Amino acid sequence: MMGWTLGRYFFIRYSTITAWFFVGIFALVFLIDFTEFSSRTSGLPGFTFQTALTVSALRVPMIMLQTVPFIALFAAMATLISLNRKYELVIARSAGISAWQFLLPACIGALLFGILSVALLNPIAAHGFSRSEILESRLRSGESNQVSAFSAPWIRQKANNVDTIIGARAILNQGLELADAVFFEIDADGDIVERKDAKRAYLRDGYWELDDVKRSRGGGAAESLAQDRVATNLKPEFVQERLARPETIPFFDLPSKIEVARSFGLRANAFAMQFHSLLALPPLLVAMTLIAATVSMRFARMGQSATMILGGVLAGFLLYVVSVLVKAFGNAGFVPPFVAAWLPVVVALFFGVTFLLYKEDG
Repeated sequence: MMGWTLGRYFFIRYSTITAWFFVGIFALVFLIDFTEFSSRTSGLPGFTFQTALTVSALRVPMIMLQTVPFIALFAAMATLISLNRKYELVIARSAGISAWQFLLPACIGALLFGILSVALLNPIAAHGFSRSEILESRLRSGESNQVSAFSAPWIRQKANNVDTIIGARAILNQGLELADAVFFEIDADGDIVERKDAKRAYLRDGYWELDDVKRSRGGGAAESLAQDRVATNLKPEFVQERLARPETIPFFDLPSKIEVARSFGLRANAFAMQFHSLLALPPLLVAMTLIAATVSMRFARMGQSATMILGGVLAGFLLYVVSVLVKAFGNAGFVPPFVAAWLPVVVALFFGVTFLLYKEDG
């Protein structure tokens, strides 16, 4: 059996390499995002260097959350390759320690890395990304209020026998706040009878509260209003399910959002898919570690390392693509969210275990 000292040594090596990968990718992502954001917004009147730094810093945790599986893969590969090159794995094997024993510290490290990503990084990323959207919306406010510029989903409501179509340039505060919103009132014949353009629209209890409104009727001159209201029967849970991005909701808030949305008869597939994807993240990182072990654990002579590393990268990338593809089916409701989130993880775990059993024990 592998002793505590050696197991702790392997665990520290894996944790150290993972931390360095995380810090390095964080710095790279921050520089790329800051450069890209500055190039897009430097011409806006309210742009400042400090604003660009703040927005990029708030968005980076969300991007880092997407790179966590690859960090776990590269960290496991780098750890095993470095141990191989220093003959440490060769000595461990000669002492009778099996592959399962010296892989256990790396798997435990990957599991802890996944738990920290879900419990700590995800809430930071959700709040930071929501805050960055608000700052960017303020920076772009009034830049364009053309209907063709709206990228947010349109919703339709009927309140007090009045049909209204609602669009917005940006969705903020988990769908409860709209930036550069437009409200079209439709009559029984399908014609537009009134249009209201608001810099901000807030969903209140029974109405939309509009700020800085321009109202036009029948093709006449627009009338400016400081505030206005539009009646609505939409519930916050319905609006959040339709408009909010699941990534902007922290992991610990998702179960209550799903339960409330389903109590109103909504499927909440996107929220459920996000919840199960985060729940399956720690086992996914363990699967990435096993995949890394299949190509990095054996001692490599000259000319073999590059081929093995490429194979591991391709296998990890294929797993990630399959996970994203199945997640899209889960969001659309074609596959139950639980199955869509856990199926790629289970298949990857079985693949890694089977391959290692065949190579090491069979």
